[in-house]
Amino acid sequence: MPVTVLLVDDEPLVRAGLRAVLEAQPDIEVVGEAADGAAVIPLVRQLRPDVVAMDVRMPLLDGIEATRAVLRTVDQPPKILVVTTFENDEYVYEALRAGADGFLLKRARPAEIVHAVRLVAEGESLLFPASVRRLAAEYGDGDGGNRAARDVLARARLTEREAEVLRLMARGLSNAEIAARLVVGTETVKSHVSAVLAKLGARDRTQAVITAYESGFVAPG
Repeated sequence: MPVTVLLVDDEPLVRAGLRAVLEAQPDIEVVGEAADGAAVIPLVRQLRPDVVAMDVRMPLLDGIEATRAVLRTVDQPPKILVVTTFENDEYVYEALRAGADGFLLKRARPAEIVHAVRLVAEGESLLFPASVRRLAAEYGDGDGGNRAARDVLARARLTEREAEVLRLMARGLSNAEIAARLVVGTETVKSHVSAVLAKLGARDRTQAVITAYESGFVAPG
């Protein structure tokens, strides 16, 4: 089955460019478009896309609020890939904190766009880990972490192995790379990752990594 994508951007040329790049791939299908975040929820419910590629800045409802709305109101929500002009934008970090799974630069090359959609759909790696780390360092709550994130981590009571897996996730390692590092099977790593997400109440590894940074469990610098 192809990865299905909904494009949300107030610039028609951006949507057209993304559509052209993605539809050139045999395993990706663009199922719809919207010009503002306000139209996302009904389209997501109607089209059930695997991934929403969503502009972070839009006139009526921006990508941050649209992300929150989708995750709050849609059962089995899609993966959300924020599309932005600047990777060091505070809006991008707020979108990730709100639940977005990754971000994509508008100036990205076609191969990078395709890779981002596939990687976010698979959910087994962190998209652009170095950039996420820089964003956490710049817009997070300092080296000591914020209290809410610290409380989440304390309540999680991760085992020693789960804590090790979370540190490796924060470094951007995929499940296969973590398995090689720990000399265990990939299925074992998947079980550990699932346990980490469940204990942290994170919907995916991006949210778990942000909690790790903001709690001070992992230094973002």
